[in-house]
Amino acid sequence: MNTRFSEKDESFRREIAAWLGEHLSGEFASLRGRGGPGDENAPVEDRRAWERHLGRARWTCVGWPEEFGGRGLSLTQQVIFHEEYARAGGPGRLGHIGEGLLGPTLIAFGSDAQKARFLPPIARGEEIWCQGYSEPNAGSDLANVQTRARLEDSGSGLEWVIDGQKVWTSWAEWADWCFMLCRTDPDAEPKHRGISYLLVPMDQEGVELRPIVQITGDSEFSEVFYSGARTAAEHVVGEVNGGWRVAMGTLAFERGASTLGQQMQFQNELDQIIEIARANGAAQDPLIRQRIADAWIGLRIQRYNALRTLSDAADGELGPASMITKIFWASWHRELGKLAMDVLGPESEVAEGSPYTLSALQRMYLFSRSDTIYAGSNQIQRNIISERALGLPREPRPS
Repeated sequence: MNTRFSEKDESFRREIAAWLGEHLSGEFASLRGRGGPGDENAPVEDRRAWERHLGRARWTCVGWPEEFGGRGLSLTQQVIFHEEYARAGGPGRLGHIGEGLLGPTLIAFGSDAQKARFLPPIARGEEIWCQGYSEPNAGSDLANVQTRARLEDSGSGLEWVIDGQKVWTSWAEWADWCFMLCRTDPDAEPKHRGISYLLVPMDQEGVELRPIVQITGDSEFSEVFYSGARTAAEHVVGEVNGGWRVAMGTLAFERGASTLGQQMQFQNELDQIIEIARANGAAQDPLIRQRIADAWIGLRIQRYNALRTLSDAADGELGPASMITKIFWASWHRELGKLAMDVLGPESEVAEGSPYTLSALQRMYLFSRSDTIYAGSNQIQRNIISERALGLPREPRPS
């Protein structure tokens, strides 16, 4: 395992740190530390402007090949970018889903025309995307999607006509487009066949949003109802009825460099907890001190596991060891939320004053309750580790 970065990488670290320090000021100074988990409704229009600002400076899509508008950074440098972005208090990225999920999917599976149409606006920070996978009866069992799409001649060409419902759709309120799974052959067996991967505009008749208000008071997620919504026939990625393969590719990209780089945000939270513990006397409690030490150790473990997976990465691809990342950080972060509330003591139960908004640590605690559920629950993560990393027999599925 390589525990040190090269001088070239450290030079890159200094470059991005200096740029962020200079540009997260002036009109964007108020965005520092805003828009993260539990704070998604933080000034959205200002964050849109920040996305465009990043795009003009080519600090979006840093891992994409240069031919598609990226910088072609190595996996190590991508992690450094995300570390320094978190260290500087960069705002939550509205473009994350397009940049981290759809973009790599189109580069791998999309047609030349799709790449030319959709990749540049993502790289410029101009178009925001959401993901239409989950449905009321298709969460972990993604192959059970029931939203349907049929080809219909609109008079000016063939279009997909879409009817159904998606749920837990992140960024749907602000997205311009959605990449989604639809059943295009309802008679196909087994059920993961007959599914297509479509790109659908959100601003149209036949698309109804119902934001889901979370415990933090924000609404990162929405229910989305499609009633005769339309998209062009050529907006299918990969083969018609072959969307399952493309969807699995998208899920693989979800475990990328930004996840490894998020540890710096965790460090910011732990530093704040330690500062409060010292100020209010909680650090004098030996049990609190032990829990802070355990949190620090857990964060170091995450750090060294990230370095190990980077060292083992072949051709930019993370190996099986990376599969433990999500379950470890999710469980660790959930406990950090509990520690934050215990360090705050009675102050954890009250707001500072009018307009009685939650503090950053209160939001973190509430949102971290979901860490072990979203993006694959801990139970699903254990299945992934056992089946894909360890090669154990698959969990029995109902016939």
